[in-house]
Amino acid sequence: MAEKKKELPRKVVADNRRARFDYEIGEVFEAGIALSGTEVKSLREGKATVAESYVSAKTGEAILYNSFIPEYLQANRFNHEPRRPRKLLLQKRQIARLWQAVEREGMTVVPLKIYFNEQGRAKIEIAVARGRKAHDKREALKEKDWARDKQRLMRSRG
Repeated sequence: MAEKKKELPRKVVADNRRARFDYEIGEVFEAGIALSGTEVKSLREGKATVAESYVSAKTGEAILYNSFIPEYLQANRFNHEPRRPRKLLLQKRQIARLWQAVEREGMTVVPLKIYFNEQGRAKIEIAVARGRKAHDKREALKEKDWARDKQRLMRSRG
């Protein structure tokens, strides 16, 4: 008898829904984030945003810029800076693959969501993505609307 491991629901803290509309999502990576204690406490309250943030690599390290994690109110003078650059914890091979795609193919690396995994660790989901043009965005909206209408029709029929 093979026991199936129960999938615990991940607590999503911040979701970048706009990225799926603005970009064609390619390969997706899961990375850890180097955070201070007050940042983790603030994330647990669920008030972070990654909508206008991006990932870059300067010296062989992946760094998340412009993500907003608000100050933890009970921390007074030991607080963190809300928009500071945060190091992402990835393997060197993964970082190399990310930046080959960025340099060769003109792709970008966008954060998709921040969540807590089953062990309670803060993780970020990043993806290699290609920007969409305006007509591609309209086409994607049409497909999404048609899929929704199709579901509605199928539900009403049977």
